[in-house]
Amino acid sequence: MPATLAKPGPTPETPADEMRVWFRFVRLHQRISLAMAGRLKRIGLSVPQFDVLSTLSEREGITQSELAERLYVTKGNVSGLVDRLVDAGMVERRAIASDRRSYALHLTPLGRDLAEQGLNTQRDYVSQTLGRLDAGELADFDRLILSWRAHVRAAAEL
Repeated sequence: MPATLAKPGPTPETPADEMRVWFRFVRLHQRISLAMAGRLKRIGLSVPQFDVLSTLSEREGITQSELAERLYVTKGNVSGLVDRLVDAGMVERRAIASDRRSYALHLTPLGRDLAEQGLNTQRDYVSQTLGRLDAGELADFDRLILSWRAHVRAAAEL
């Protein structure tokens, strides 16, 4: 089925409504998340598994606590997920000599391979979607996201 173009956006005569923009953003996020989940499933990964593997591909040797902070999830959520990734042979825990209670997390060769496949899948999807914006649109979008992020951070401090 061919893609349909979205309805025209706001004009000076009909300015954008913040709630409509919010709902469009939330729905777009849901659509993107579902699309990526389907693509990752084809290579045998769930979104949470990919999040862990891709994070470790950037920063191997972090603890589960550090991983939880990076993923914005609880330590309990990470613990079970890491247990399953260890059991599946994707991640290994290594003792930290200076801290008997913590372990450093490292990718196994299988984990590294799946992380790279997932990252390639993500790059392809981004290229097919966000990558279709022209340079000016992409710059505007980036600027808007950074501005919105600053407001979100400020609201969190209240």
